[in-house]
Amino acid sequence: MNQCRLRSLVRMRRWGTDHHILARLALRSIQTSSRLDGSAQDLDSFASGCSASYIEGLYNKWKRNPRSVDVSWDELFSGNERTKRHPIRSTHPRKYRRPPVERTALKARLGERTASGGGASPAPSAPPSDWKNIDDHHTIQAIIRAYQSRGHLAANLDPLGIVGPQKTTSLDGSQRQAAREVLRQHYSYIFGDLNAMFKLPSSTMIGGDEEFLTLKEILDRLERIYCGSIGVEYMQINSLTKTNWIRDRLEKPGGLDLTKDEKKLILERLTRATGFENFLARKFSSEKRFGLEGCDIMIPTIKEVVDTATNHGVESILIGMAHRGRLNVLANICRKSIADILSQFHGLKASDSGSGDVKYHLGVFQERLNRQTNRMVRITVVANPSHLEHVNPVLLGKARAEMFQRGDTNGSKVLPIIIHGDASFSGQGVVYESMHLSDLPNYTTYGTIHIVSNNQVGFTTDPRFSRSSRYCTDVAKVVMAPIFHVNADDPEACIQCSRIAADYRNEFKKDVVIDIVGYRRNGHNEADEPMFTQPLMYQRIRKLKPCLLLYAEKLIKEGVLTDAEFKGMVANYDKICEDAWTKSKSIKSIRYSSWIDSPWPGFFEGRDRLKLCPTGISTDTLKTIGNIFSSPPPPEHKFEMHKGILRILALRKQMVQDKVADWSLGEAFAFGSLLKEGIHVRLSGQDVERGTFSHRHHVLHHQSADKVVYIALDHLYPDQAPYSVSNSSLSECAVLGFEHGYSMASPHALVMWEGQFGDFCNTAQCIIDTFIASGETKWVRQSGVVLLLPHSMEGMGPEHSSGRIERFLQMSDDDADVYPDTCDADFVARQLMNVNWIVTNLSTPANLFHCLRRQVKMGFRKPLINFSPKSLLRHPLARSPFKDFNECSSFQRLIPENGPAGKQPDCVKKLVFCSGKIYYDLFQERDDHEQVESVALVRVEQLCPFPYDLISQQLEMYPKAELLWAQEEHKNSGAWSYVQPRFDTALLKNENESRCVSYHGRPPSSSPATGNKVQHKNEYKAIIKSIFGELTPENKKRLEDKIKEQQAKAKANSGSKPTPPAKGGSSPAGKGDSAGKKRSGSAPASSIAPTGPAPAAAGPAPRKPSISYPSRPPRGESAGKKRMTSAPGMDSAPQDSAARSPSRNPASPAHDGVSPSTRDESLARRRPGSAPAPSPTTTASAARTAPPSTASTKSSTVRSPSKLEFIKRKPSRDPSVSKSKTQKVPQETPVDPTKPEP
Repeated sequence: MNQCRLRSLVRMRRWGTDHHILARLALRSIQTSSRLDGSAQDLDSFASGCSASYIEGLYNKWKRNPRSVDVSWDELFSGNERTKRHPIRSTHPRKYRRPPVERTALKARLGERTASGGGASPAPSAPPSDWKNIDDHHTIQAIIRAYQSRGHLAANLDPLGIVGPQKTTSLDGSQRQAAREVLRQHYSYIFGDLNAMFKLPSSTMIGGDEEFLTLKEILDRLERIYCGSIGVEYMQINSLTKTNWIRDRLEKPGGLDLTKDEKKLILERLTRATGFENFLARKFSSEKRFGLEGCDIMIPTIKEVVDTATNHGVESILIGMAHRGRLNVLANICRKSIADILSQFHGLKASDSGSGDVKYHLGVFQERLNRQTNRMVRITVVANPSHLEHVNPVLLGKARAEMFQRGDTNGSKVLPIIIHGDASFSGQGVVYESMHLSDLPNYTTYGTIHIVSNNQVGFTTDPRFSRSSRYCTDVAKVVMAPIFHVNADDPEACIQCSRIAADYRNEFKKDVVIDIVGYRRNGHNEADEPMFTQPLMYQRIRKLKPCLLLYAEKLIKEGVLTDAEFKGMVANYDKICEDAWTKSKSIKSIRYSSWIDSPWPGFFEGRDRLKLCPTGISTDTLKTIGNIFSSPPPPEHKFEMHKGILRILALRKQMVQDKVADWSLGEAFAFGSLLKEGIHVRLSGQDVERGTFSHRHHVLHHQSADKVVYIALDHLYPDQAPYSVSNSSLSECAVLGFEHGYSMASPHALVMWEGQFGDFCNTAQCIIDTFIASGETKWVRQSGVVLLLPHSMEGMGPEHSSGRIERFLQMSDDDADVYPDTCDADFVARQLMNVNWIVTNLSTPANLFHCLRRQVKMGFRKPLINFSPKSLLRHPLARSPFKDFNECSSFQRLIPENGPAGKQPDCVKKLVFCSGKIYYDLFQERDDHEQVESVALVRVEQLCPFPYDLISQQLEMYPKAELLWAQEEHKNSGAWSYVQPRFDTALLKNENESRCVSYHGRPPSSSPATGNKVQHKNEYKAIIKSIFGELTPENKKRLEDKIKEQQAKAKANSGSKPTPPAKGGSSPAGKGDSAGKKRSGSAPASSIAPTGPAPAAAGPAPRKPSISYPSRPPRGESAGKKRMTSAPGMDSAPQDSAARSPSRNPASPAHDGVSPSTRDESLARRRPGSAPAPSPTTTASAARTAPPSTASTKSSTVRSPSKLEFIKRKPSRDPSVSKSKTQKVPQETPVDPTKPEP
């Protein structure tokens, strides 16, 4: 059957062109599959069974005599000769096949051409030329490019000789290192005629002024440049200008030569570097010092970078490094007193406060004269923990801040240098994160010089087990940085690399890497035995002479200096060290402050550190900032705005007119007032320009022009300080480290990092633990960096709920068992000064305003950890009147009860302490349970340091009340573990006190929050029930009447004409709230009640009750009292929805005057599927609903419950509502209660 099919294909050849083409392609596939492939991949292939033998026989017959087969077979086999070496594999018949090609195209492919008469004519012969010579020149170009691209693979980089090229001998007897992996297909060419002369292409500078070189000379020069002690990777750079610049520096004849004086200087610096390590080894043989032996040339390399950079005009050099070689850098680069360094080995007592750090972690700040350039230079070594590369972003941030202070807009005055280890450079993810900041506009340092001290081992791990890449520096290729690999035992090559690197950074303002390939003469530290894990390596190291001796012998042989001169250098530096040793013995104590890397000269002199300056500002300033912040760009900008942004600005304008501020406006007041006072404000993080929850909108984008933005806070005052707000890369560790470094450079700046969600700080924990929390204690280094961590339990799941308050409070260093001297007039300031950082959980915009301004107004600097809200950003009750921002106001560490309960403290049965968002939930639930006179709510705004004085006042004010601590977090999370022992300390201060504080919150859990909304609601209900108890029949009756009144009012308004939507379609929720017509589309879970009763059986069952009592039970509490199950009943906050709709304005738990848990019970008795109605509009209800702290002004945040609808309704025009004098803030538009909420 197959033979018949084959014969039919042969006949197709004679029938027509298309059939001929099909037959030819099919038969070519047949022959290839049967004869060369040998596998039957296609079951339906012609090349199976007897057909394969048949074609094979025809092919063998044709090879003996082409005329013995049919003409079609002759043509087929003739055209198939080229496939013998590279067979074409057959494809599956069901896959797509190429369509038949035109005959003319096929003939052109086969070398034929069609004459004008239609006949075929032979292909023309090649024009007369020396094609062999042309091919040879092309090969030379390819060889040159091979050396440039891959010559580093054959470079002599390893001083131990463990990893190195396999040399080959050429025809002239010379040995060359470039092997087949470099030259590839052109490898055999180097064994040809070496005396052949070639014209050099423009892609190389090896000829200098010569245009022609012999093949031997070309290969020799390329070998010296690319396969010597330097292996350079630069062909990955896609800029021809940069690659040509590097070629010019490397390839030009004589470009890498050094004078005798330069060689002597290298030897002298190498003598100092090696002599320092030898001296320490003699004096402290058993001490850990993490010496530099085996890579001593790093010190002369850094000094050469310093010399070249200062010659280019650099005034400040910042160095970040790990522990290895740090003492040598301090002594020989910074010129820190050797006596001070040696005193760190003596175990002396410190004369100032702090814990100090090990000597090889310390930083330093030195200004000295550079003798080679005769210019002053400031050199800073940033203190670093043992977490190796995490100093990188800190250093970059500090460098960026110094550039800002110096007005350096292109990096010409400030140079960052980072010294890496080989294993950490390839293994630590923060290296990659930091490098990706190099070209971001608000993070660039205009080029960093990276120097790798490559020991070819990581602790005890061989490179082949510590990285997958060939080089440890391959991560630098992501930013297309040139990489210079250099042998550490060739000092001259190292110095040339450092010069080229410094010049490259100065020329192009880009990162550059120097990989110094050396070894580690000792173990990981001086007490380690390296033979345990690297026996073969250390056998070679023990036999190897130090680099200093090798280079000295080389220079003596060259006649650069004599042996006596060299011995004089060694003796001279040894005497310097001995004198310093003698001096160090006379030092009786040390000062931690003498090792500070950010001294802030002039800031503390003459300043009263215990003086707290006022933080309030005038009403005129508030209005000025508010009006500009709430206005679109001026008409002359011709700025096209998004309609949703216009509505947001209109809402802000209305608030300014009503003299009330929400969260975004309060924040803008803090920023704007500081800018007016000359304080630089910088805000950084993911989505900070708009705000994660679409509340900030500091950067407005032109809707039809790219890269055109408008920042209102940049246009407040003509002489204001600069404002920087920037979305960061998707990195927490590097960006937070960068901002911390930025805050170190100057105290006259407010530097903030905002997490997208609070728990995003998890990936920045190393920066928080080792730099921010303990930096001042270890290194006497202050920082005023602010962390804004969105935090609240709103049903968004485990990873978007908790900012982990407990972690930050656990790292606070105040003593829970010591009651401070609260009678001290400076108690507040002293308490702030003595703690390592400040932790707040604020609930009002005014307190945020004062807290941020206090950061700059204090006489010292402390990190601030603020757990910022999510749903409170738009909560109608979380607003502050302008009077809370004026000159008579200040930060409130604790906000007491100002309602009816506060006026009659003797009638209060329960005193509930809380912090953050849960206050608004408790406030509403207390109203629903009608316990406004018997339950007092107190907000602890500042958790750390703990406000003992204010807490004691509250305890004395309510002597008969049961004491409760309420939190929305789980028991092993949140602030409970921090506040409990401090409450006990405050209670024990009073001898007549027998009460204790009980816990009311979620039970312990390893997960920060549940992801199930039903369980979330159940947990919330349990918390409320444990505090307020069950709703009484009277409570339920009142709430039912309220709902009926809402329904009646909605029915009465349903006949009114709805307000038409704005032009351009209906706005998303919150976009139309500028005129009091806010939609309630998708609101935070804590803010909107469900539209129907939640099924009781759905979701996980409530967990064990979460009410716990300390050792002494509260008064009136029976021992056998049944504990209530803890679970909150708020919907989850749909922040993603808010992010999609920039101006979405969620509702709140108090929108209709009914709490979520109460509403569920009321709705459960109604017909399933019907929508609940809003609450009635009454002045009394509104006054009772508003928080006491914000209900005292005419333009207050008191909202009429009738206007705070929690369900979606059509717009209505009700005179009684629109003319309400108690409602000044934006309102929601009612919707039809008969239509279900989407």
